[in-house]
Amino acid sequence: MTAPPSYPNPELSRWRFPEGVAAATLRYTVMRRVLQVVMSAMWKVRVFNRHYEPASGGAVYICNHQSFLDPMLVGFSLRRPMSYMARDSLFHTPGFKQLIEAFNAFPVRRGTADTGALKEAMRRLKNGGQVLVFAEGTRTEDGTLREFLPGVALLSQRAADWTIPVLIDGAFEAWPRSQALPSPGSVMVQYAPPIAQAKARKMKSEELVRCVRQQLIDIQRDVRRRAGRPELQYD
Repeated sequence: MTAPPSYPNPELSRWRFPEGVAAATLRYTVMRRVLQVVMSAMWKVRVFNRHYEPASGGAVYICNHQSFLDPMLVGFSLRRPMSYMARDSLFHTPGFKQLIEAFNAFPVRRGTADTGALKEAMRRLKNGGQVLVFAEGTRTEDGTLREFLPGVALLSQRAADWTIPVLIDGAFEAWPRSQALPSPGSVMVQYAPPIAQAKARKMKSEELVRCVRQQLIDIQRDVRRRAGRPELQYD
């Protein structure tokens, strides 16, 4: 089975980004490089369809959530900087707070309708940034995709120029939520074609998240076949 391509968007492959597109800060660039070295030493990380990263405009990445590795994996090979929501308790630990803020993380209160975090995500998107959202709200318990929270559709329909579904597989086997520390393994990340805001607005919120979730399930099946992993079962 032929794997999808793995090359960056040609418009972002130069040293300078297109006019109006913010580049990563030096701190972000250095920290990402360190993580690339460390993660590549522990896991075999393969990333496909990087060329779907938009060359400009606000982009929300809707991803499944398998492990603590996921935020780093999604931005692992992208050229533009990424922002992501992290649960507010992580910002209470000195040192770690500074670390995740270096990766443009901002807090969200889990289990509540955190309008402040939603507004911050929308602000970053409207300013042309990229924001990662884990639509399940928490890590999977068995590797399958849980139901998506419909609120993520607001970002796609009201703030983001582009919505990019992204699938992570193998991170659950490397670091399930029942395991205190990660173990070596193979992880795959695959991006899907961007959905323009005009198309997202034509769908109801529930329809949009349902379509994105099903797309990721289909990609997961393909990814696991290519990796020789057993297919996960859905109702």
